[in-house]
Amino acid sequence: VQLVESGGGSVQTGGSLRLSCAFSGDPRWMYCMAWFRQAPGKERDRVAWFIGDGGPNLADSVQGQFTASKDYAGNTLYLQMSSLTPEDTAMYYCATASGSGGYCAADASLYNYWGQGTQVTVSS
Repeated sequence: VQLVESGGGSVQTGGSLRLSCAFSGDPRWMYCMAWFRQAPGKERDRVAWFIGDGGPNLADSVQGQFTASKDYAGNTLYLQMSSLTPEDTAMYYCATASGSGGYCAADASLYNYWGQGTQVTVSS
């Protein structure tokens, strides 16, 4: 599996960004597809995820602020982020894992493949 993120950058508070993650490879390792973020000194937290062919799921912390989508034809995940604040400053990663049964773990250590990450910096 190959994952390539893009779309990060620097914005001011209240701004928006759309992140993209181009994916390719063995679909058996893509049952779980997720966006994580990691701020300096903090754990890597899952913010959005897809289980199999299901629709997007969002962490409570980003509900109403982020939306996620998956373009099957273009093999791309998107994370649309709006009303950004400095608390959203982090490295954002997409990741995939194998799985079944309608469940995908939130624990980053259980994901097998990772992109290189894209930095999002929000200034006040």
